[in-house]
Amino acid sequence: MTQPDQPGMPDMQELIRQAAEVQAQMQRAQEEILATNVQGTAGGGLVTITMTGGADITDLKIDPEAVDPEDVETLQDLILAAYRDAHTKAGQLAQEKLGPLTQPGAGEGNDFTQMFGG
Repeated sequence: MTQPDQPGMPDMQELIRQAAEVQAQMQRAQEEILATNVQGTAGGGLVTITMTGGADITDLKIDPEAVDPEDVETLQDLILAAYRDAHTKAGQLAQEKLGPLTQPGAGEGNDFTQMFGG
């Protein structure tokens, strides 16, 4: 059932098309985030953690210089610091990829986010 155009009201079919377009863009961005690796380091590179944008750890490297049987706590601290660094970078990657899609005005002529909030 088609309704006549009302002044100031966006076309529902156009809103649905725009919503589907933004959803597809978000899906592509999420896939790109999951496929991207970030690295976090600590101790000047003594510990390096590699993780996906989805925060799955894929690699951990510990420089032999960081291993001191008399001081395990420092190594533990370095590992945690490297993890936090990588996790922060994964969050920044997500913000870079998804942020523009979730802001008002995302996409061309985005009446959808203006009408329903975004």
